[in-house]
Amino acid sequence: TSTEPCWSVAFELLGRARELAAQRECHVVAVLGEASDADDAAANALVAHGTDEVLRCQDDRLATNDSGVFAHWICALAREYRPEVILYGATDFGRELAPGIAVRLQTGLTADCTVLEINEKTGLLHQTRPAFGGNLMATIMCPTHRPQMATVRPGISARRKPTPIVRAK
Repeated sequence: TSTEPCWSVAFELLGRARELAAQRECHVVAVLGEASDADDAAANALVAHGTDEVLRCQDDRLATNDSGVFAHWICALAREYRPEVILYGATDFGRELAPGIAVRLQTGLTADCTVLEINEKTGLLHQTRPAFGGNLMATIMCPTHRPQMATVRPGISARRKPTPIVRAK
């Protein structure tokens, strides 16, 4: 599709987020920053791949990957909506963006996760990542601060098959 390959990681994250949200009976929300002349194609693709809602910000400053601009916007949304979990692709931009948001929100961040699981009793996100040069796997939790945040390695989650969007006439 026209959204490949730059959207591949987002679609993978939506598939995993959908599974995690089902365990907690909560919604999956995607954020979409666009230049002011954007159309609905990107938002529709996110809905087709599993999000319940798309929060859009149209601002010309979002046309470039300026992590400071994106961090300001995402932090404002996090303070307003108070998500349990925020996931980022462990791409160059995601690795630059996520730590700045974690500092601003005073929460933890686990980088380069390969496994994400929810403890159904506690609601804690178990974030597993390679440690010590990949010789063992470490599972990290953030028990006292929200949102729980992780960057997730591309290619570790299966993408959901897109669901066609039906519009009422």
